This record gives sequence, C-alpha cells and structure tokens, in this order.
Amino acid sequence: MAETIAMGTRRFGRVNWLGLYTLAAREMYRFLSVWTQTLLAPLVTAGLFLAVFALAIGPSRGEVMGVPFVQFLAPGILMMTVIQNAFANTSSSIMIAKVQGNIVDTLMPPLSPLELVIGYMAGAIGRGLFVAGAILAVMVLALGSGVAHPVWMLVFVTLGAAFLGGLGIVAAIVAQKFDQMAAITNFIITPLSFLSGTFYSTEALPPAMRLLTHWNPVFYLIDGVRFGMLGRSDSSPWLGLAVVSVVTAAVLALCWLWFRRGYRLKS
Repeated sequence: MAETIAMGTRRFGRVNWLGLYTLAAREMYRFLSVWTQTLLAPLVTAGLFLAVFALAIGPSRGEVMGVPFVQFLAPGILMMTVIQNAFANTSSSIMIAKVQGNIVDTLMPPLSPLELVIGYMAGAIGRGLFVAGAILAVMVLALGSGVAHPVWMLVFVTLGAAFLGGLGIVAAIVAQKFDQMAAITNFIITPLSFLSGTFYSTEALPPAMRLLTHWNPVFYLIDGVRFGMLGRSDSSPWLGLAVVSVVTAAVLALCWLWFRRGYRLKS
C-alpha cells in the first residue's frame, strides 16, 4: 500500500506520460474516426468559398497586394477554416463530455492541469494541421501558387490552432448547454474570423474600421498565413507573431487555471 501511494504522489517536474499520451491519442482519434465530417467537409467548404468568389467577383476585382484576388483570398480561407475546426475540436469534446456526464472520466485520472491542456491542444493542433495541409495541397494544385515562406506559414497555422483550441476549452467550460455554445460560436467566433481581413485588405477600410480590425488577434493570424503563402501582408509578421503568442499564452493560462480549480467542471 505504501509503495502504491508513493507511486501515485505527484511531484514537481513529474509527467504522467501514459495518461498524457492516452488523452492526446483520444482527441486525435475523435476527429480521424469521422474524417469525412472533420477533414473532407472543411476542404469542400473552402473549395466552395474559392469557387464562388472566383466566379462572382474574381475577374472584375483585379489585383490585391499585387496578386490576383483569388490568390489573395486563398490564405484567408485556409486560416479561417483551420481556426474554426480547432475551436470545434476542443469545444465539442468537453461540451459533449459535460452534457453526457462523463467528464469525470477525464478529471479523475492522475493528470495535472498542464497535462489536460496539452492533451486537448494535441487534438486541436492536429486537426488544424491536417485541415491546413489538405486545403493547401488543393490550393497549390488549383491556383498554381507556391508557398513563399513555409516556416512562417507553419508557425501561424500552429499558433492559430492553439489559440482557437484554447478558446474552445474556455467556451466549453463556460457553456452549460449546446445552445449557449452555439451562441458563443455565432456571436463571437464567427465574427472574429470573418471580420479579420479574410476577404479584404485592411488598406481598403476606413480608418476606424482599420483600427478595430487591428485589435482583432485573428487578423494577425490570417495576415501571417498570407505572408507565409504569398510573401505579402498588411502588417509586420514579427508584430503578428508577438501579438498572437501573447494572446495564445493568456488563453492557455486561463485554461490551466480553470482545470486546476475545476471551474464549472467538478460541480
């Protein structure tokens, strides 16, 4: 008995590698097992966005930032799809577990708050990277454009998935019912992604709207991916990297704190 208690005692720096791996694997398997919904559907949606804009206004819109409008649009649609899927991965996982009452199966094992955050982030980032890779491959083939700065693009896609994955955890902890989660998605996440330079350059906006857009952290994600893909952006990628890193760290710190306290999870 004494040996069992000693082994179960948590110490600073000790990691439950098996538990962390199991949680991360579960989150990855969740979206891979229904890949037609989580991977194929976003690819089709992104393709439809591009097709509609290309057919409707592409030829008449001319160039934006020195590139054809459809090529300008492609990075924004890619990033928008990534962040929406990363948010959906963590929010649906925790929300379903809360409603069904089996969230206790995740909270009872000897997993630290940091391990819980990392485990859920593995699913969000993994899904984001899978979606980004699939969409990028189709865009490169369809549009004939390459990737100007692949490292920058990878960094911003990863940070975007982590940021929205963290927001998904926060939203799922706050929400008590699915309609509350739908309200958060419709009135917070969707406006953040649409009003962020996805479909336009901020240089075309009035000064007040331009300032408001620059306060939106998702703008820096889309602008960073656009720089990574096209080599062009509305703001410095270094500024975007700093802003996104800070807000992502803040959101993940909040996730850690709420897991540590069991806020709206243990009651």
